[in-house]
Amino acid sequence: MPQNNFIATRHIWCAVPVYNNKNTVKSIVAGCRAILNNIVVVDDGSTDADVKSLLADMDVVVLRHEKNLGKGKAILTAAGYIENHGGAYMITIDADGQHDPADIEKFIPLLSQDGLQIVVGCRDFNTDNVPLKSRFGRKFANFWLRLETGIYIDDCQSGFRAYPVGYLNGMKFTGMRYDFEAEVLARAAWAGLTLKTVEIGVVYPEPGKRISSFKPFWDNLRISRVHAMLIGRQLLPLRHKRLVAKKKPDYRILLHPWKFMKWLLKENATPGGLAISAAVGIFLAVLPLLFVHTIVILYVATRLNLNKIIAVNVQHICAPPFVPALCIEVGYYMRHGRWLTNISFESVFSQFSDRLIEWLLGSLIIAPTGAVLTGIITYFSAVFLRNRLALDG
Repeated sequence: MPQNNFIATRHIWCAVPVYNNKNTVKSIVAGCRAILNNIVVVDDGSTDADVKSLLADMDVVVLRHEKNLGKGKAILTAAGYIENHGGAYMITIDADGQHDPADIEKFIPLLSQDGLQIVVGCRDFNTDNVPLKSRFGRKFANFWLRLETGIYIDDCQSGFRAYPVGYLNGMKFTGMRYDFEAEVLARAAWAGLTLKTVEIGVVYPEPGKRISSFKPFWDNLRISRVHAMLIGRQLLPLRHKRLVAKKKPDYRILLHPWKFMKWLLKENATPGGLAISAAVGIFLAVLPLLFVHTIVILYVATRLNLNKIIAVNVQHICAPPFVPALCIEVGYYMRHGRWLTNISFESVFSQFSDRLIEWLLGSLIIAPTGAVLTGIITYFSAVFLRNRLALDG
């Protein structure tokens, strides 16, 4: 990137959302103030201290929500204030002491005048006391972002980020708590912004010593809700609202069938990506989507950025007659409390409407079961083959 495309630091602000972090907020703000002149702290209804009084001797702006509205709302409050006061970029950092403000220096060279990037701090988990749930949650969140956007970044759960406030304030969100940080990346990618990462450090205190406002049940429920909503939106055949013009796709690859096939084979070809592709293919193949299975599977695989080769071809496992007959048997049992003893071409087509209902009912049991089993087998097979190829290589 040309040097003259870098944004001046006077246009970069730091935003610190705070909720009951009286023991760490002052040192975090001081560290931010040592690097950037413009700091805005958003007290999101803290009850453990008067944050404005606590920071009275520091040259920073303190905004307050009278009640706790959530981290996402605090970030948006800061973004609105920063844009109104001439800021272009906002670097957000948590007030709980998990992040080192000195890492702000790593973000600055990545922020350009066009303001088309969101930069996410990728936490180094090669450190002490990293909870297993954090490692799993990180992989899980990365997986969902890839389904929703086709983009992979290594740590989409990190709250240490840089946002272009003009674009951020031009988007609408449904999540205002921790679910906001999942939603904003997907909507930003849909809007045409670029997602970048930068390596940062992280500190996890010993178990029992870290203060967190994350509520495992309710916040995980909110995050699950927002991912379900994003997946549902992605499946709709509607264009996303774009804030940045989309580049025209390069269709020249279609003139090179071998290159095109290699691209298809490599598409979302991680073990997890192959597993979900196979699972979705099986799930849809079991359903009574008469004569349109391939079209539906290809559409869903395209919208969710799955491996189309795997998703489309795995459906052959469910080819008639065995899987449809199994669904009909299960559905018949659900309706009548006994098994259908005479299942044949004649019994199916002479009472086709009944058999179709039973096929649908049975598929609601067989489809998810088959999808889970297929996904597990595919995942471990892919891991085995990957490790085998690595050893052979």
